[in-house]
Amino acid sequence: MSERLKARGITISQATLSHWQRGRSQPERARSLHAVDALEEILDLPGGALRSLLGPRRPRGRVSPVRGEDAARRVFGEGSVAEQLIGAEDFHDFNRSLTPLVIHDTVTVGESGRLGSLAATVVLRAGDSGVDRVRFVLGFDDEEAEPLDVRVTCGQLHEATHVPRLNAMALDIRFGRPLARMETAVVGYAVEVSPSRAPAAHYERRTSNGLHDYLQHVFFHPGALPSRCRRYVREQIGSPKRDQQPVVLDRSHSAHVFVSRCGPGVYGMAWEPGV
Repeated sequence: MSERLKARGITISQATLSHWQRGRSQPERARSLHAVDALEEILDLPGGALRSLLGPRRPRGRVSPVRGEDAARRVFGEGSVAEQLIGAEDFHDFNRSLTPLVIHDTVTVGESGRLGSLAATVVLRAGDSGVDRVRFVLGFDDEEAEPLDVRVTCGQLHEATHVPRLNAMALDIRFGRPLARMETAVVGYAVEVSPSRAPAAHYERRTSNGLHDYLQHVFFHPGALPSRCRRYVREQIGSPKRDQQPVVLDRSHSAHVFVSRCGPGVYGMAWEPGV
């Protein structure tokens, strides 16, 4: 493949191409992104098909980790819905001893274009021994949207608290036993959502920790296919979108965002209704 690129006047080593393919590095400089565009043509792929697989630019230099309450406030903001829902005292220890490693979100959009359901599988690692539960905060953009059915597919649901005035709910999921230090656990949940007033236009995952991998997979009903999808990143809730890139719909009427080694922030996908 490097030879075919060279024929177009683009010099990229085979080793670099191999690193891109295996996720050990990603193209970020203008010259590298130009090579990605050329690869799409060489492989006869739709425009943006390969670029849509790229994560946000990684920060340069040394980055000090921010954890616990400070990390959550950096992403969620002061006085956030999460803090109001959990309570200031509990927010101080919000999942403090747990680090999410991998998150896989699955979202469905119904024929009306409204959010139908959302599900997540999360791999967590305990930083201290004795932790036996995790708490998630889910937000709904429309005040008429509310959870109709909540199921924990991996783990045990201890408590689900929905607060309509905040358009949000908290899920408290138990592992079934206390974890040992550095032990991992997998939890999963699925939420069916009541019809909202307006069609859904985006989905976001907020994380106050860095993740090894994040996958967001949105399935659209054939009668509600979007005309365009774009992935993006925010530094915190409500901040401007950056690193916006097109996302291509596949044959199963789905679009996805995949990011490796991503830092704290908000990772989302926005879409526009079809004509």
